[in-house]
Amino acid sequence: MRPSPAPGYAPLQLPDLEALERAAEIVYDVCLRTPLVRARDASGDATRAEIWLKPETLQPIGSFKLRGIYHAVSRLGASRRDVGLLTVSAGNTAQALAWCGRRFGVAATSLMPEGAPATKVAAVEALGGTVRQVPRDALFEFLREGGWRSESAAFVHPWIEPDVIAGHASLGLELVRELEHRDPSRHEGSHGRPPARRDGKPVEIYVSVGGGGLIAGIGSALHAAGWGERTRLVAVEPSGCPALHASLAAGEPVSVDCRTFCDGVAVPYITREMFPLLRRVVDRVDLVEESTTRRALAALARGNRLIVEGSAALTYAAALASDGDAIKICVLSGGSLDEQVLLSILADTAAGR
Repeated sequence: MRPSPAPGYAPLQLPDLEALERAAEIVYDVCLRTPLVRARDASGDATRAEIWLKPETLQPIGSFKLRGIYHAVSRLGASRRDVGLLTVSAGNTAQALAWCGRRFGVAATSLMPEGAPATKVAAVEALGGTVRQVPRDALFEFLREGGWRSESAAFVHPWIEPDVIAGHASLGLELVRELEHRDPSRHEGSHGRPPARRDGKPVEIYVSVGGGGLIAGIGSALHAAGWGERTRLVAVEPSGCPALHASLAAGEPVSVDCRTFCDGVAVPYITREMFPLLRRVVDRVDLVEESTTRRALAALARGNRLIVEGSAALTYAAALASDGDAIKICVLSGGSLDEQVLLSILADTAAGR
């Protein structure tokens, strides 16, 4: 493990509730308030453990990324936007930026790693975005060294930009409202119970982690609204890319080797700017093996008819493996998955592989 370099941003702080609510008002110009639905097995019955799913696959681009990216881009002045937009992405952030570029009528360029899933590259281009594929190591060097400073376009950092995190926090505010209202009729009619502390049961919220922007936003919302100590926020990483797990164990941000099919969270380090905030809001980190993630992905497709990518399936895999009687909420972060990968996973799991 190697210390993680810092690209020059100030350490991130917890925003206040009023600021997050203002951000949410902007986010809802274009994003959905996604529902919570009970997880079901292949027979259509609710899972034995009480697990709820929050499918961000329902967003206009099929992932949560539009929340934060749209908020950040909308906060740029028109003159800054007009020179064009730039980001770094495994695919979903690039789609969000391209969507924003089309909405505001400006160019949107994304640096993506060579070998990025064809589905994600095609989706970015279909939205009018430009993709520049570069070697993966060069991509992370660009972020570490602040390579965007030599670019003329307005750079939107995918993780540590405060306006991105504030936009993602809208998802956390939705969870807060669910926890406060405790009304099962809002999404499931008379089926099942709402996710709330009940009969002494704790509530656990599972969020996959790459650079940490999503869980930072959700954790910020929970703490700002007074739910930080009343819920457990569980970060989930692939066992082959445990950057946050290793950083927390070391007491400082470190870099790790990264090998995983969950490309959306294939980030080999935690930034120094992000680390203090994550250490404050995250209650624990669960690591998930690749085979377990694949089985969870297939289970979501068969039981809930939800097509998600590996990065999203991580949370469901972790929730299924977790002991105890906690009420579990899984954020399904996105659904950009190559068809052939999906078919292969379904075939392998059906055969017991």
